[in-house]
Amino acid sequence: MKRRLILLFCFFQAVATAQTFNPFYSALTANCNQDSVTQNLMEFEALGIKELGTSALDDTYDWLVSKYTNLGYTDIVADDFFANGWPTKNLIVTKTGTVYPDTYVIIDGHYDTKNGTGTNDNGTGTAIILEAARLLKNINTEYSIKFIHFSAEETSLQGSQHYVNTDVVPNNMDIKIVFNIDQVGGVNGMTNNTIICEQDMSPPSSNDAQSALMTNELATCIELYSNLMTEISYAYGSDYVPFMNQGEIITGLYEKNQTPYAHTIQDSIEYIDLDYVYEITKGSLGALSHFAIAYEELAIPENESNDLNVFPIPSDGYLTLSIESLVGQPIDLTISNISGAISYKTRISSLNVEQIVDIMHLGPGAYLLYIEAQNQRYYKQIFLK
Repeated sequence: MKRRLILLFCFFQAVATAQTFNPFYSALTANCNQDSVTQNLMEFEALGIKELGTSALDDTYDWLVSKYTNLGYTDIVADDFFANGWPTKNLIVTKTGTVYPDTYVIIDGHYDTKNGTGTNDNGTGTAIILEAARLLKNINTEYSIKFIHFSAEETSLQGSQHYVNTDVVPNNMDIKIVFNIDQVGGVNGMTNNTIICEQDMSPPSSNDAQSALMTNELATCIELYSNLMTEISYAYGSDYVPFMNQGEIITGLYEKNQTPYAHTIQDSIEYIDLDYVYEITKGSLGALSHFAIAYEELAIPENESNDLNVFPIPSDGYLTLSIESLVGQPIDLTISNISGAISYKTRISSLNVEQIVDIMHLGPGAYLLYIEAQNQRYYKQIFLK
């Protein structure tokens, strides 16, 4: 938990021009289940006050492990350490990427609390990470994802500092981005329509520019895949700090309307805006899908279609295709990479005798071209030079 006293560097998000709406990410976020998120918050609250040395903290760790086990995750690791003389654990759950398995997108939040059940601080971040893990379990991502639940955040960030000291640094971990979610429940009864996106503005300065870029991307995703507005401000006082001090690239989310009940017995679900948490869940999932590059996989047919003619192959960026039986008909054209990840998709309302398709934006390599029309699928392998 932290308290933002003055937003010295706060400004409205500038649109990142490289990002556009992704229908697949939107479909994923549409599957976010508000009842699931609320249920996780209720269970988190019922586990009690999760301070160092309490059975409630241990029980919450076990609860998290059971959640991931039931979702089908197998790479579940306990990161044991001592904080203020008490044994405790970070939980590290890894989903392996298909293209960059040794480069990680970290999404994290702490599960320990102070003086109360911590349903906002940080049951909200915990519930959002669990929902993202549920929805991405069977979705391919190019980058590996680490879902991390830190302990001992409320005692000077000891859990995340331990992880950076004993795992990130000695293993020279290749991290694309650290995405921290901490206290995002808002205040029930207020207008909660804005979320703070946090970027690194602290020394060392070497990672600040990239953090600013990624935070703009986060803000864009929030606005693309939820009903929330965004503001950008500085990062401080949460589990991304040990990472950014080490030079890693970070971003994060924090509520705009700050609860008056943090670190009190009144930090309960009664004072949280559940609709706000749900919208943040959708935006967070869209951002995580973007950072890790989630993709839709197509089934690859066994045989190429003789009726589909495509030339020239290899191509310099323009293809001419023809299917005599479909001239004048609407078709859906999809091009995927060799692993099945969709690279380009369009609908042609009326197929020409020789249809020219511009794919200059795709890089060199082998691709699979599909045409769907009249309940049939046509397929060719193509090459771009």
